[in-house]
Amino acid sequence: MHAVVTGASRGIGRELVKQLTEAGHEVTGTSQDHSSGVRLDVCDSGQQARFAAHLGDKPVDLLVCNAGVYIDKGMALEDYTTEVWSKSLAVNVTGVFLTVQALLPNLRLSDNPKIAIISSQMASHARAPGGSYAYRASKAAALNIGRNLATDLKPEGISVGIYHPGWVRTDMGGSEGDISVQESAAGLMHEFDVLTLQTTGCFHTWDGRIHAF
Repeated sequence: MHAVVTGASRGIGRELVKQLTEAGHEVTGTSQDHSSGVRLDVCDSGQQARFAAHLGDKPVDLLVCNAGVYIDKGMALEDYTTEVWSKSLAVNVTGVFLTVQALLPNLRLSDNPKIAIISSQMASHARAPGGSYAYRASKAAALNIGRNLATDLKPEGISVGIYHPGWVRTDMGGSEGDISVQESAAGLMHEFDVLTLQTTGCFHTWDGRIHAF
C-alpha cells in the first residue's frame, strides 16, 4: 500500500508516517517546511500541482488529510482578526479540498482507494462549549467536505472517512491530553483499515466509536 500523509512533520502526522512505515507500507509524507518528506503548503494550488506531478502515475491507496492549524486556542472573542479566520479556513478547509482534488487521479489508480480526513470532536454541532470559534468552524467544514466527498466518490469506489483523533498530547493538543500520539495513530490506522464503501462518510473517533455530527 502507498499512503500519503499531509502535515507529517510533527504530532499525529509524524507518528502515522512512522507506524505505517513500520507496518511495511510505502509512505509519502509532506510538510510545509520540507522537514518531513516532500514540501507541500496545502493552501497553495501551485505546490499541489507540483506534488501531483512529482507522484506522476503512482497510485495512492490511502490519502490522510492531516495538515492543520489551531491558531485561536484560548483566544478571547475580542481578539479575533480577519487573519486568524483566513489562515484557519485556508489550511483546515481549503487545504483538505485542494489535496483531494490534486491527488484524485492517483487515488483512481488504486484498487482500493481511501481518503481519511482528520477533523475533531470540536467539529460536532452536538458539542458547543464555546470558544475556539475559527478552529471549531474549520473542522466542522472539513467534516462537511468529507461527508459530501463520500457521496460523490462512492460510485468510483473511493471510500472517505472523517476522524476525531482523540485529545492527544501534542504541541497542538497540549500536555493535558488524554492519550499519547502513539495510541492515537495506532487507533486511526485500524480505522483506516476497516473503512469500506459500506461505511464511507463515517465520523468516527480514533478508537472506533461513532461520533455525533
